[in-house]
Amino acid sequence: MSMDKPAWWFIFRGYQLLTYDDRGAISVPFLRDAGELRLSPLRKQSIGRIDDAECYAAELPENTEAPQGMAFRGLRSIFGALEERTYAMATRALGIINWDRTSRFCGQCGAKIERSDGMLGKECAACGFISFPRISPAVIVLVERGEKALLARAGRFTEDMYSVIAGFVEPGETLEEVVSREVKEETDIDVTDIRYFGSQPWPFPDSLMIGFTARYAGGEIKIDGEEIVEARWFDAGSLPDIPGKISIARQLIDWFIEKHSKKDDAGQ
Repeated sequence: MSMDKPAWWFIFRGYQLLTYDDRGAISVPFLRDAGELRLSPLRKQSIGRIDDAECYAAELPENTEAPQGMAFRGLRSIFGALEERTYAMATRALGIINWDRTSRFCGQCGAKIERSDGMLGKECAACGFISFPRISPAVIVLVERGEKALLARAGRFTEDMYSVIAGFVEPGETLEEVVSREVKEETDIDVTDIRYFGSQPWPFPDSLMIGFTARYAGGEIKIDGEEIVEARWFDAGSLPDIPGKISIARQLIDWFIEKHSKKDDAGQ
């Protein structure tokens, strides 16, 4: 895949993006082809455009060393360092690479499948089945009880890290039903007044996080001690360690903090 014009290249080794770092200024390569960096991608493909420039995603073998003057960095670590549209394209690139790598055979007949021209999908030459990138919808919700928010600590978190409740959508469920079910399953709390907040693609590996707020409707906190190891109600002014600003979890918590800070200011 050699282009006549330079293009933006989003080149990954696993979940890490190849970037330049010019005294703290992070950027991605603008090249005609990844071969200019003496790299040999396993797979590469067109993923869209930024303004007039094409964008390509490429996947490298796990043992690839970064070219001189470049480094592999996780997307979470460079959030805010890349221009917003470039970062959004990087998340798109990672999602497509994950799909391309894990969807090489037909789910219907088992034959090898290839990318289809003109669409983001793969078609099986043997049986005609067409598959598209997998997107796994998950809800994430901040529950309020008066001046407090419900935060929980998962077993995979560090000792003092808490976040909001989240879980994947199951077949046949509405998003509101998932919110109620996940909060009930993880904390035994009932909720009401479920309201949409926003969404965020989360390509680790293929989630779409759909954010909500909700109000406490009853119950006392009970946890199973497995997926969730602790859950508590927190005031906006006395929060534990919370997720970084890359995540919609943090956006929900920041919304809660701002909301109650305004109330405190109004009361002074």
